[in-house]
Amino acid sequence: MSRICDMCGRGPQKSIQRSHANNKMIIRKFINLQARTINGKKKKVCTRCLRTIKKKMA
Repeated sequence: MSRICDMCGRGPQKSIQRSHANNKMIIRKFINLQARTINGKKKKVCTRCLRTIKKKMA
């Protein structure tokens, strides 16, 4: 299952997490995806796009 927004194409970012001993661990930070029905089709959309859609509809 892909973790990419169907509207804007945003995906996970790589980030560095540091411990107290200053060891470097590369982790992936995932975006907040929500499953929504838009125009009769089910899509995985990030919360930023949901907010934009809500503003355009109002």
